[in-house]
Amino acid sequence: MTTSDSLAGRVVLITGAAKRLGAALARGFHAHGASVAIHYHRSAADAERLRDEFNTSRRNSAIAANANLLDVAQLPALVERTLDAFGRLDVLINNASTFYPTPVGRIGVEEWDDLMGTNLKAPLFLSQAAAPALRKAQGLIINMIDIHGQRPLASHPVYSCAKAGLVMLTKSLARELGPEVRVNGIAPGPILWPEGGLDPELQDEIIAKTQLKRRGSPEDIVRTALFFATDAPYVTGQILSVDGGRSV
Repeated sequence: MTTSDSLAGRVVLITGAAKRLGAALARGFHAHGASVAIHYHRSAADAERLRDEFNTSRRNSAIAANANLLDVAQLPALVERTLDAFGRLDVLINNASTFYPTPVGRIGVEEWDDLMGTNLKAPLFLSQAAAPALRKAQGLIINMIDIHGQRPLASHPVYSCAKAGLVMLTKSLARELGPEVRVNGIAPGPILWPEGGLDPELQDEIIAKTQLKRRGSPEDIVRTALFFATDAPYVTGQILSVDGGRSV
């Protein structure tokens, strides 16, 4: 991973940052000089290991902060924990997500509340809680969306609707929080397969639908997020697909 000091003195709060793509984003921003608030819910051990890794390489540069994002009342405290540790907040990355199928005929209120809660409700209310600090810092919100927020995924209507709502929330927040705060979204394609795995034939089918005929990597998403944070001061309200051309 490349390193620089382009984000020295900046602070980023990343939800769901203990593992997978969230951890890659945390490592990328930390490598570029930022201090990192690693949000987690149940993955305490992973979050604490990542925090210790960062603090070993640069003292007092990371915290691990627990919150249940479905409990909106906990979200202002997550922002306050970050401000107490670092004194400012420059970037909020709404990365945490739940993902699983909800075939029509078997959709329950619990699945609706969970998928809408993590993928849409939490980003809204956390962004609202963070807005005063982000305005003060002339900051940035990055929402992790999905190409299926713009074209539905079979057997995932609730997830697809939640991500479609996040597309509009990104644009709405860009309008509501400008000119002080920029708000953009990243829509990954085949980057990481679901934690439960995916049938190899289906993996091949998904990759075949991309124009580049290969799977991407978490580093592709990290580079895009860093672009928004360091090289795109006049970009807001945009959704950038990082999908190997699958959306074409």
